[in-house]
Amino acid sequence: MKQANLFNVNGQVAVVTGAASGLGLAFAEVLAENGAHVLLTDINPRTLEEHTERLRSEGCSVESKLVDIADDVALRAAIDGVASKHGRLDIVFANAGISSGIGFLMDPDKGSVSDIDFKHFRHVLDVNLTANLLTISLAARHMKARKSGSIVVTTSVAGMLAEPIVGYGYVASKAGLANAVRQAAIDLAPYNVRVNAIAPGPFLTNIGDGRLHTDPARVQAFADGVPLGRLGDTNEIKGLALLLASQAGSFMTGNVIPIDGGQMATRAGRFR
Repeated sequence: MKQANLFNVNGQVAVVTGAASGLGLAFAEVLAENGAHVLLTDINPRTLEEHTERLRSEGCSVESKLVDIADDVALRAAIDGVASKHGRLDIVFANAGISSGIGFLMDPDKGSVSDIDFKHFRHVLDVNLTANLLTISLAARHMKARKSGSIVVTTSVAGMLAEPIVGYGYVASKAGLANAVRQAAIDLAPYNVRVNAIAPGPFLTNIGDGRLHTDPARVQAFADGVPLGRLGDTNEIKGLALLLASQAGSFMTGNVIPIDGGQMATRAGRFR
């Protein structure tokens, strides 16, 4: 099969949450640039509109909707709405998430298990775990009916191994989400609906209020744990995203796939 056919998503309908920046924007871009119609959702109206208009000016078929994924009603309306409007839903990227703050390696006084702010912890789980599981659930209802679809979830290497740079809410929510992906993959396999997760290592994104863009020490701390010695660029996640969304990944389900510059291969670099 030719490459153009193998990775073809032309004419398919996709939803990407958290699509106004970072990894979500990269997911939306690669789908739209390869012919999918993409609904971008986010809570940031300015950047959401800016990137939607930019993609349209580049000839992409996109629309956008302001959605807080922690708002069950708004999330349901967005996903059900685009599926009803276009008569199908082929691809969903459950990507939106928030930071839970710094871990004990960065600040022993605030990041320790003995000092967890459990009100914030519960909010992180509501967004990163519960709302993303709802995204999977809503997508599944449409895809099961058509016996076809690909759901891709953003987890993290911090949900696969201990990551003392980030807070407890983040590692707990991403670990729970990774196992929910495996469970959903088995559940939906009889309907030919694939569910996979991308588990990024440190990428230069706006998560955590954009602190990685303004805090060189924080960037270096993350880079020190990566064998390639740097953070990832969001463009570097596009190939894996397109693989999982397209027929190129047709025999892939239940996977949690790291893309991390070698971080999962060895933890020796973490404390060098």
